[in-house]
Amino acid sequence: MIGKRWIIGCWIVAMGGCLMACAPQAVREAQSVVAQADSLWHAGKQYGIDEGDSATLAQACETLGQWQWLHADEYAHTCYHYGKLLRAKENPVEAMQVFIAATHSGTKDYHILGRVYNNMGDICHLASEFQLSYDMFEQSTDYYLKSNDSLLYCYARNDMAFELAEQGKKDSCFSITKGIIVNSADSVLIAFCYMSQAQACLRCKQYDSVIVYAYKSKYHYPSMYFGAMQLAQAYSHIGNKDSAAYYANKVLATSHALSDINNALYILTNDDETKNLEAVRQTAADRADIHKLLAIRQGELSQAIQLLEQDLTREPDLRWLYAIIATLVIAGGMGTIIVQHKRKKKELLSQQINDLTILNKVAEEQQAILTQNIGNLSQLHNAHHEKIIADIEQFCKLIQSEQDLQDYLHWKNFTEMCALSNKYLYNIITKLQPYNLSQKEIRLCILVLLNANTNQMVNMIPYAKSGLGKFKYTTSNKLGTTTPNLRTFLLGLLG
Repeated sequence: MIGKRWIIGCWIVAMGGCLMACAPQAVREAQSVVAQADSLWHAGKQYGIDEGDSATLAQACETLGQWQWLHADEYAHTCYHYGKLLRAKENPVEAMQVFIAATHSGTKDYHILGRVYNNMGDICHLASEFQLSYDMFEQSTDYYLKSNDSLLYCYARNDMAFELAEQGKKDSCFSITKGIIVNSADSVLIAFCYMSQAQACLRCKQYDSVIVYAYKSKYHYPSMYFGAMQLAQAYSHIGNKDSAAYYANKVLATSHALSDINNALYILTNDDETKNLEAVRQTAADRADIHKLLAIRQGELSQAIQLLEQDLTREPDLRWLYAIIATLVIAGGMGTIIVQHKRKKKELLSQQINDLTILNKVAEEQQAILTQNIGNLSQLHNAHHEKIIADIEQFCKLIQSEQDLQDYLHWKNFTEMCALSNKYLYNIITKLQPYNLSQKEIRLCILVLLNANTNQMVNMIPYAKSGLGKFKYTTSNKLGTTTPNLRTFLLGLLG
């Protein structure tokens, strides 16, 4: 029977090896595409967004999707890169579909999952679904924590703070960002935190505070245009038209976001008094075009959000249940075969049990003898320890009559003092060595063992009387005990 099991096992291994060796050429090509995308990604370069690269990643994503049970990590990476391409090509619906597929890939690469949820949060933010965006960023922080990526964790935390700012939850936003600003040395991250604080103030109509935090943001990251948008809006609300128009023009020159461009054009239409009538008409025409693009984009973003909400509320995939049922059926069939084999082993096992019972009785007898010996050793140890304590106490009484305890113990010569202490106090110096005590701490321990009074301790350590209590406390901490139990602990070392 054992021979048959070996044959079956070898056959299964051989079939698995053949399956892996015969993986389709398309899978190997897809793996090459993923490797190239990962290489560029780690080098800080964005994967190309031309049609050829998009088609290549799309094909790799489709191929690895069919083999994700074998290549879960590579499939998740492909989904991430392809989703980023789709986002760059202004296709949020397909991007959301691909990101959702990555979350169901079964990968254990928490870093890539953190980035996937971060991108999903960005799409939700663009759709003004700020609570849903907050949830996605929070999920992202969980995965960054698991992957020990502290910097991206802080960035995701700031993204959460920005969503709180968009909801007007200023106190919660500041609670998160203040902690990041204090503990981070990344100037870009600090700039983003101040931007979140500025946005929170903007939503709460505290326009003077918006200007303060926006300038702080620009100080840490001068090229960042987000602060310019907030400054333009804040100056527009407080009636400073020149500054509002200045920063609105900055936004038009640096931002590619439709919503920012739309807001900047609105401010220029109302606040830029230097424009002539023709320029105003052109601005109005530009705003009309922007409104059309925003309407189209908003519709696409809404569809993407619907996909995400459907995924969050969808019923569990029953394919796993069917797979479990099929596995149980196969296991039942194999169990029937195993039972027949076990019947033949039953008699042998019964004999082995009898043998083990006899051995167990012998072991119990030996255990009883060992327990008795341990008890005897414990009694001897306790008697020895009590004798040591009695000797120490007798020694303490003898030295109390000494006129000059320092001379008696050779206190001024640390080496001779240690030798005498080891002699009369049962190698106490040797037993204190593992605790890395200073000379003063060792002297304190010896004086505590000798039941010396406070004046003797102050004169012989030497140490200031006002600080003696604290010194005892710190020495006790190093020994792992408390000040009231210090002498008991030292006596215990002598046993």
